Amino acid sequence: MTRPFRQRNDGVDLFVRVTPKAAMDRREGIEISADGRSHLKARVRAVPENGAANQALERLVAMMLGVPRSAVSVVAGRTARLKTLRILGDPAALARGIESLSNA
Repeated sequence: MTRPFRQRNDGVDLFVRVTPKAAMDRREGIEISADGRSHLKARVRAVPENGAANQALERLVAMMLGVPRSAVSVVAGRTARLKTLRILGDPAALARGIESLSNA
C-alpha cells in the first residue's frame, strides 16, 4: 500500500479526501483511489464556502497530529475534494503520527 503522504525536508505533504457538511469533524481512515494512490479520508462540519471547510480540515489534522494549527496548510486542491496539506515539523515524527492514524 502506498503511503498517504510524502516526506519533505521541513515536514510532510499529506494527501486528503475531504467531505464537507458532515455531521461531525472526524477522520475515516485511509482509502486507495482507482489509480493506486492512497489518501486520508476526513469529514468536516463546515460548508465549502470562503475556505471554511479548508480551515476546518487544517484544524482537524493539526489536532490529530498534535501540531500547532499554524503548521498545517492546504497547498493544493483548495476547491477540490482531494487536497494536499503541508505540515511543518520533524518529518520522521510526522510520518510516524500519520502511520499510527492509518493503523488506528
